[in-house]
Amino acid sequence: MAVTESAPAVPPAARTQTRPTDRGGEHEGILRRQSQRESAARTYARSLPIVPVRARGLTIEGADGRRYLDCLSGAGTLALGHNHPVVLEAIRKVLDSGAPLHVLDLATPVKDAFTSELFATLPGELADDARIQFCGPAGTDAVEAALKLVRTATGRSGLLAFTGAYHGMTAGALEASGGAADVRVTRLPYPQQYRCPFGVGGERGAELAARWTENLLDDPKSGVTTPAGMIVEAVQGEGGVIPAPDDWMRRMRRITADRSVPLIVDEVQTGVGRTGAFWAVEHSGVVPDVMVLSKAIGGSLPLAVIVYRSELDAWEPGAHAGTFRGNQLAMAAGTATLAYVRENKLAERAGTLGARILGRLQGLAAAHPCVGDVRGRGLMIGVELVDPDAAGPDDPVPPPAPALALAVQQECLARGLIVELGGRHSAVVRLLPPLTLTDEQANAVLDRFADALAAAERAHTPHPPASRRATAPRNASGPSH
Repeated sequence: MAVTESAPAVPPAARTQTRPTDRGGEHEGILRRQSQRESAARTYARSLPIVPVRARGLTIEGADGRRYLDCLSGAGTLALGHNHPVVLEAIRKVLDSGAPLHVLDLATPVKDAFTSELFATLPGELADDARIQFCGPAGTDAVEAALKLVRTATGRSGLLAFTGAYHGMTAGALEASGGAADVRVTRLPYPQQYRCPFGVGGERGAELAARWTENLLDDPKSGVTTPAGMIVEAVQGEGGVIPAPDDWMRRMRRITADRSVPLIVDEVQTGVGRTGAFWAVEHSGVVPDVMVLSKAIGGSLPLAVIVYRSELDAWEPGAHAGTFRGNQLAMAAGTATLAYVRENKLAERAGTLGARILGRLQGLAAAHPCVGDVRGRGLMIGVELVDPDAAGPDDPVPPPAPALALAVQQECLARGLIVELGGRHSAVVRLLPPLTLTDEQANAVLDRFADALAAAERAHTPHPPASRRATAPRNASGPSH
C-alpha cells in the first residue's frame, strides 16, 4: 500500500491573507465568544486565532475561508494528518456495526484488535512479556498510571526526572515536568549540544550528565535514596526538540537496570513513527520497563495506555481506573493508524524526509544569524531563534529570542502556515507535520517558513549591517549515534 495523499491546492500567501469571504462575520463572532466564555488557561487559541471548519491531510480551512498548512498536527497527535480515509473508514465501521461505544474495561473485538496491532509494533523483548493498562483519555493520565505502577511495584516513592521535561498537566505529571518542583522528584541534567548544562556539549557533555546521575544515586550523602523509577523522553518535545544521544540513553538503561530502578520512557509525542523509528527508543536499542503512549495511538481520538513488564504488575483490581478508558472509536482509529504507518513504512519515510528538511533548514540558518540551532529527529524538528548581538565573551551561545520566535509564528500564520513554539524560553519554532507529508508539501512548508523568518528578522533588526555575521558557534544538532 503506498502513500497516495497529494499536495493540497493552497492559495499563495498574499491571497491567503486577503481573500474576501462571506463568512468573516461568523469567524469573528466565534472567536469573540470564545474569548468571553473560555478560561484564561487557553493556549493555542491565543497564538492561532483561527476557526477550523474543514480539514484533510496537511490542510485546514478556517471559517473565514482561509487555508493553512498544519505543522502542529494536534501537537503530534495526527500521524496521518486530518481525516485520513483509513481512519474515517475504521470509525464508520464501528458506528455502523451497532457495537457499544462505552464499555469501561470490558473485552471487545475492537480492543483485542488494537492491543494485537500495538503489541506487534513494540520492541520484541517488551512485547513478549508485557501487560497493558488502558488509562484515562490523555497522555498525562498514562503518566500518572506509570508513576503509580512503579511506586506500587517497588514500594518506593522517589522519582528521577530531567530538566526541561514535559509529561503533562495533572499533579503527578507536573511533578515530573521541568517547570514544577516536588521533594519526591530529583532533577537530573538532560544532555544537549547547543546549550549544554556543563558548557562542553557533544559526547563529553553527555558523559558528564551520566556521571552526575550515577554519583547522585551511589553517594550515600547525596540525599537521594533509591527511587521508584526514572522517567525520560528520548526526544524532549516541549523542552525544545532536543534528541537524547543514543549512547546516553543506553547509559541510562544500564544505570537503572544495575540499581533495580524501573525505566519509564514517555513516548506520548515521539511514538508511532514520528522520529524515524516506530518508537523513539528503537534508535538506541533501549528496552524500557514502562512505555507511556498516547496522542497518535488513538488515530486523532483520545486514547492513552501504558505498556510494561509483567513483573511490575503488582496492582490490585481497581488500583488504577478511568471511566473513559474503553474508547472504542479511538481504539478502532488507532488500530487503523498503527497498521497504516507500519505497512507503508512511514517511520522510515519520516526519517528520510526529516533529514532532508533539516538540511534545508541548516542552509537557511547559514544566511540568518538569528537562527542559533536547527535540530530534531525524523519529523520532529525545532529551530531555536536567538539574539546574535547579545552573546557575551564568556558565553558564546547567544541568548534565546522569544519575541522573535513569536513574530516568526505570526508571520507563518499570515502566510498560511501553522507552527508551534516550545523550548525553555519559548524561542524554538517547532515543526510536527503529519507522516504523510509529501515532498511537494515539504517544499511549500519550507518556502513559507523561510519567507516568514526573513520578514520577522527584518522587523526586529531594521538596519542590520550587510556584513554582520554571528560570531558564536552555530550548530545543527541532530541525534548522536
